[in-house]
Amino acid sequence: MDKYEIIIFWSEEDQLFIAEVPELPGCMAHGDSHNTALINIEEAIALWIATAKEFNDPVPKPKGRRLLFA
Repeated sequence: MDKYEIIIFWSEEDQLFIAEVPELPGCMAHGDSHNTALINIEEAIALWIATAKEFNDPVPKPKGRRLLFA
């Protein structure tokens, strides 16, 4: 799996951890724990890339940073 920057934060409003990938517009997932959000965002990344390739859209190269925030 490519190493995209992942930001995970707690959403008080949703009462869930939200994970987003800034380099892949609209690529987000959630979970009731950091670990669940991370697992879900890895799946979302794979789907985002597969969809981009299906429609011949460019896939940005990852910068390689991975950040986790509480």
